[in-house]
Amino acid sequence: MPDNHPLHDKMSRNVDTNQLLIDKAQRARWLAHQRKQKERELQQQMEEDEKRPPMNILLFYADDWRHDTMGAAGNPIVKTPFIDALAKEGVRFVENCVTTSICWISRATLYTGQYLARHHFEMLGRGRTLLKDGKPVEMKLEVPANETLYSLMKKKAKYFVGHAGKLGLWIDHREYLGKDTFDYFVDEDGWHWREMGGKMVHITDKNTGDALRFLKMWEQKGKPKQKPFFLNVAYFATHAVDGDTRQYMPQNKSMAMYDNDTIPIPASATEEAWQKMPHFFRPTSGGMNEGRTRWMWRYDEPDKHQRMMKNYYRMASEVDTSVGIILKELEMQGQLNNTMIIFTTDNGNFHAEHGLADKWYPHQESIRVPLVIKDPRMSPEFFGTTNDEFTLNIDLAATVLAAAGLDPLPTMMGRDMSVLYRKNGFEGEVAATTSQSRRKAFASTNGRQYIDPASDGDGTYHSGSESSWRTEFFYEHPMHSHPDYIPSSEALVRKDYKYFYWPNFKYEQLFDLKNDPGELNDLITSKNPMHQTKLKEMRKRFVELKMMAHSDLPVIL
Repeated sequence: MPDNHPLHDKMSRNVDTNQLLIDKAQRARWLAHQRKQKERELQQQMEEDEKRPPMNILLFYADDWRHDTMGAAGNPIVKTPFIDALAKEGVRFVENCVTTSICWISRATLYTGQYLARHHFEMLGRGRTLLKDGKPVEMKLEVPANETLYSLMKKKAKYFVGHAGKLGLWIDHREYLGKDTFDYFVDEDGWHWREMGGKMVHITDKNTGDALRFLKMWEQKGKPKQKPFFLNVAYFATHAVDGDTRQYMPQNKSMAMYDNDTIPIPASATEEAWQKMPHFFRPTSGGMNEGRTRWMWRYDEPDKHQRMMKNYYRMASEVDTSVGIILKELEMQGQLNNTMIIFTTDNGNFHAEHGLADKWYPHQESIRVPLVIKDPRMSPEFFGTTNDEFTLNIDLAATVLAAAGLDPLPTMMGRDMSVLYRKNGFEGEVAATTSQSRRKAFASTNGRQYIDPASDGDGTYHSGSESSWRTEFFYEHPMHSHPDYIPSSEALVRKDYKYFYWPNFKYEQLFDLKNDPGELNDLITSKNPMHQTKLKEMRKRFVELKMMAHSDLPVIL
């Protein structure tokens, strides 16, 4: 029978179909086996956790510090030996991102476990403004105080709770984060040097001293009552002092650092890259884009660029020194090995890429931030490893609560990151696509639901499932003051492509991150059929994720 005979084709199709059915059945059995194995491991973890003494939780939360500002991330200049040591003893998450790249929104997300779209704290000190009876009303933080992270740790988990450093909201913490929530509270924000007690004090030294005071207080008051502690050391560094032409003002003892170094200029810190930015970044009669204004403050001249970056790195190294001092105190108290330690930051920072400075926008330099976790529960095979899953700042609250033995609230939108480094972690499966699998996932997440995978990608693009971590996420940032100053920006972020949407101007962009990691070549007008298909698919998924973020549904994103 000839190879091209119709009957040959039909037989081939039957064979292929039968093989496909066999493959599907084998895969179904394998997945069932994997689920049972995960259930056994989870049960074992729960039993081990019950035997373990309650962990302390120490969060180091720095400011304006992007993903590569640490030696462990391959930065050849900056010195961060203590954070690097944490990375060698724990896990460094190399694709960790924020869902909104600005100080107060990122902090509100830490305290609530929610996207901006849900917690609504869009303006510093005010939140959103609504009209009530025809009058504007500033809503402040709209999440109930007893549903915020500090309150849950104090009143539900029974932890000894402290905050040392930048709260970052400019609202009354007693009213909006809960009365009697803190055993220790110090809020320091907006300065580098200040006179205190007749001498000049640097804010990072103040942060360090406050953290040590908390630990001494816990040793005297909390430890005797067998209360573990939760402390957020919220550094103001490496944030600039807005309005001061010096911007970054390190400690005197750090000024010799990096003197003989030459800071590399980013590949995209060019006039050509600036000219490729959307047209509305150009100066108009309404004003100038704030990212460009701050570029002129810091990076518009080569010598200025070197001076600013060296001072920025000096302040980063000062934070690292502070981390080392605080960890040494923990060691002296005998608590180092019973403390979960997290180092992360609130947002990234442009260092002249695209002709910009600071943050706000959906580019990689702005949204990617460090995350290092050292956890007493960590399986040894994960020590000193990196993880490239999309972890987000919405996951921090769920992770801290889980470490304290609490489930995330139904209103929270992230998940416990410890599943990525306990036992075997995740095997990278595609998201559950059957209704039965989705029902099982719903039942296992405290009433919160994983949403369906994207229609494109055959299940590879999703917000997570019972046995897999997210492979995409929605990014959002509100307009600040007016569109010419800081325009609103949104994005659908994946590892291969990123879709930008600028709502004030109804302007779209599409970038191929595999071939264009610097996000310089906008494909939105490409005639390539593959790009046109990708754009259509990502537009659709962008709308779906945005709707979920803005909904009141108990979803995990």
